[in-house]
Amino acid sequence: MATQTALPKGATISLPSDFEIHGVTGKLLAEKPSTTPPPPLLVLGNFQGTFAGNGFNTIFRPQNSATPTTFPTKVNLEGKPDDNVLELNLTAETLAFADPLGSVPNRGLGTQGDIFLSGVPYVQTIQDVTNPATGTADGPPTGIHFEPGLWMRVPASTNNPVQAESLNRMASIPHGTTINAQGAAPTATTPGPPKIPAVDITPFVINSTTLIQFPSQTATKTTTSRVPQDLTAFIKAGTINDDILKNPNLVLTNANKGKTINKTTTIQISTSPTAPESGGGTANIDFLVGATTGNVTGPNANAAQMQATFWVSEVSHKITVPVHTLGQGPLEIAAPSPVAGAPAGFHAPSFIVDPPAAITAPKTITVTSTQIQYSQRVILNFAGLSWPHVSVATLIPKDPVKVPSSVFS
Repeated sequence: MATQTALPKGATISLPSDFEIHGVTGKLLAEKPSTTPPPPLLVLGNFQGTFAGNGFNTIFRPQNSATPTTFPTKVNLEGKPDDNVLELNLTAETLAFADPLGSVPNRGLGTQGDIFLSGVPYVQTIQDVTNPATGTADGPPTGIHFEPGLWMRVPASTNNPVQAESLNRMASIPHGTTINAQGAAPTATTPGPPKIPAVDITPFVINSTTLIQFPSQTATKTTTSRVPQDLTAFIKAGTINDDILKNPNLVLTNANKGKTINKTTTIQISTSPTAPESGGGTANIDFLVGATTGNVTGPNANAAQMQATFWVSEVSHKITVPVHTLGQGPLEIAAPSPVAGAPAGFHAPSFIVDPPAAITAPKTITVTSTQIQYSQRVILNFAGLSWPHVSVATLIPKDPVKVPSSVFS
């Protein structure tokens, strides 16, 4: 049974109330200001307000002899090199969006006309809430990730390049990495819950498909280079086990148990997108890239590539409105929690209801909310291997969702 934890407070983000980007050519030429509205956000229109929830993070990080990570129990390397530590985190997260940016002009050259982007700024905060004593996600929160960034919609271009509409995520990471990830804009919404494939955290030889398994990937082993080292409490709680280490995306599918998911839009982005997409990439500070000459060379965890999938879903809930007098004022009603089973805890949104007529007996209504789930895989290169760093989370609206009066019709 997953432990129900409070939603994290997290960071917020906002723009000045009068801030909106537009081209200034007409203004600078003393012409009449443009009245053309900003381009539509389409699927990015779901990114409004603040979302919060829980998730799971896995990262192989370098081990060294100068400032080594030490363990309660002596490590049995089982013949593998002592060059990495597998860190596992049960997480609490907030993802806050600011108002849309407006109409962002990108100027074309020659026969390629200008295009106008639209998008929203965001800030993401992730805290470790792992409780090694209980194996649940109710430990003291410790910040492990902060990410300011932008989600942008790039309209199609017809000449240079000949490119369909795409979505782009740009972000900065405090460790010293920036990402620019792009992917084709979704053209359809599918009915029902998301179809979430498996994701593998097994390291592999750089520029190869040869997998290298490590003892720390077996949950029941208690003498490996892993934090937490002993997962007995987590296995008992169902929060981390062999199945989840083999496929962290199980955390997402478990989080959807008991929910009524009406429809889902899937967004896929990568810093190395497949053709015909050609943009994107990562950039790292020199410490991460490492030395290329001298006695000690090679990266200290160079973020070489990132790919992520976001599933934006509409979820239905049944809530019961109590007896209410017209003019009494709005009520805040929490949706019932779904069936338990998610490794990092379940949450359900709450709703603001202001009935347009008197409610003389308790009335059950159906309301909807937006859910954001994501699975992100960053490839860190060090010690001759590529090490997948996988993060997943399920996020719901942090603030109450206003219910339209039409649901009472």
